[in-house]
Order: sequence, then C-alpha cells, then structure tokens
Amino acid sequence: MRNFDLAPLYRASIGFDQIADMMDRVLSGDVNQPTYPPYNIEKTADDAYRISIAVAGFADEDLSVEVREHALIVSARKSEDDAERTYLHRGIATRAFERKFQLADHVRVDGASHADGMLHIDLVREVPEALKPRQIEIARGDVVTKDVVDAKAVN
Repeated sequence: MRNFDLAPLYRASIGFDQIADMMDRVLSGDVNQPTYPPYNIEKTADDAYRISIAVAGFADEDLSVEVREHALIVSARKSEDDAERTYLHRGIATRAFERKFQLADHVRVDGASHADGMLHIDLVREVPEALKPRQIEIARGDVVTKDVVDAKAVN
C-alpha cells in the first residue's frame, strides 16, 4: 500500500485540520475495520440522512447512541439473560460492538428508533444563516453627494 505524506497540506492550509486528520485516518491502511454489525447510510432529503444498523437480538436497553467530539458512537452490550440458555445452533450474533461515524460540521442527530431488529438514526445538516449564500443588492451608479461645509465659512 502507498503511504501519503500530508505534511504539505498541514503547512499550506489553516483551519482544515479536521479534513487532513480524516484523510490521514482513511489512508493509514487500518485493515481491522469492523464489519459487524452491518449498516446502511441513506440520504433521505437534501439535508437529511439516516443510518440503519442491523441489531437483531438486542433490546432497547442494550443499545447506546451518543454524540461525542463530532463523532456518532453506537454501541451495544447484551444483558446476561442469555447465559442460562443452551443453544444447539447460534447464528444470530449478539456480541458487543462499538461503531463510530464521523460527523461533519453542522450535522446533528435528530433522533433514533429501534424496530424490527433495526436501529435507525436520523441526522440533519443545519447550515447556520451566516454560512448560507445570500444575495447582495447592488447600489445604483448614482453618486450621492454630501454637503461639504467650507472651513473658511465656519471660522
């Protein structure tokens, strides 16, 4: 795998540290990316997204969804009720997990729901008014003359 040196990016830009850090993480070649549990990310509107995670076998109280430092962290830990059961075949994995999703600026979690073995997390991107495009009115070419008082007349 190739290694990329992002040092010139750090030297030539100001305020883009998060982007450079994210690229550094992605390009680091971290082979141990978790594949459990499976999930989907869908765009539901222009500024709305939904993360759907397959969490079959987990109850609401086993799941945790939190936002910390621009990251959405979803974790699950199965209660100990399964310890007394004897399985002949166990194909539904209910092992503990923690899954992190990096959130862009101005993206907030709108809500979460758990139904039919799926955990749905709704996200909304809210761009502040100051960052939204706005139309600037162009003044007419007429020059407004101000009254100038002659210094000699005042004295």
